[in-house]
Amino acid sequence: MDGTDFDEGEFEFSRNYFLAKESGTSTKRSTHKLSDINIVDEQELREAVFNIEPKHEKEIVSLIKSYKTFYSEWAFELRAGFGLLLYGFGSKKVLIEDFASTTLTEYSVVVINGYLQSINLKQVLITLCELLAEQLKTQRKTPSGSQRPFNTLSMDDLIAFLDGPHSEGNECSICVVIHNIDGPGLRDTDSQQYLARIAACSHVHMVASIDNVNAPLLWDKKMVHTQFNWCWYHVPTFSPYKVEGTFFPLILAHGGTTQTVKTATIVLQSLTPNAQSVFKVLAEHQLAHPDEEGFPVNNLYSTCREQFLVSSQVTLNSHLTEFKDHELVKFRKNSDGQDCLYIPLTKEALEKVIEEISQ
Repeated sequence: MDGTDFDEGEFEFSRNYFLAKESGTSTKRSTHKLSDINIVDEQELREAVFNIEPKHEKEIVSLIKSYKTFYSEWAFELRAGFGLLLYGFGSKKVLIEDFASTTLTEYSVVVINGYLQSINLKQVLITLCELLAEQLKTQRKTPSGSQRPFNTLSMDDLIAFLDGPHSEGNECSICVVIHNIDGPGLRDTDSQQYLARIAACSHVHMVASIDNVNAPLLWDKKMVHTQFNWCWYHVPTFSPYKVEGTFFPLILAHGGTTQTVKTATIVLQSLTPNAQSVFKVLAEHQLAHPDEEGFPVNNLYSTCREQFLVSSQVTLNSHLTEFKDHELVKFRKNSDGQDCLYIPLTKEALEKVIEEISQ
């Protein structure tokens, strides 16, 4: 077969292909619409996902237990000025929080849930500065002059305070724990730049986790080796992303803007007992006073302090910030201009949540 015959044969094949496509094309259009699909209710689907029977529980517990042998090494690297970055398949939330609660007892620990859809980094910085100021005040026993309110300072001024030479030997330190530093609320360039600057501060240590394979693309060479100064650890846990997945929309479900009972319960159960008790105080007040516009923040602080749930306004603010980030509570001003808190749940739903977390 010469080249001419081959070219003619190929042309004939191509021509026949397109003729067949034209003759097979129907002029009828489907009347079906995407909105006609019977999509399952989001609450129903989330409950089905939540009730999936876990597998290999013993193996997972044994695997996580094996990682606890690294705790002393991780603590040493933090003291040496490195940051810890944990990666691998499975939720690392329980592992990191166990490490923080059992090994990082010498630090004040602030947790940032990067899996949330939006995060207020300015508020995070204010919380860090307030904690550092309290440590410095305790160390010096007396206040060291006047300090402008942190909520009036710029981001740059707040970072400068965290990096300042406030004491010899840097005895005052804060550990920042970030679940999913590559999460949707922190994935933009500005957020990563601020986090890198925070990590480089002399009074800050950082522990973070990533789950996206492209997460390292968020950082340049300076951020990785100088500011974050990561020590990388591959710690696959194979644990389900129950808490993290709560805040991602399910593709096969109708979306909803209201906080569901199941979602609120899962979030609250992942918080500390004190945080749960503070939420319970707010919830019980809302149920007892349904006609009020909300619970004034000052009154909530007084009530929680009387019940020994918080020791300072800073502690209460950290709980409230966590509630707000998880959309468990909302702020509004009452008729007297006071900042008030309320829980965006119906009476029945709120009673169910209290019942769940009280068990």
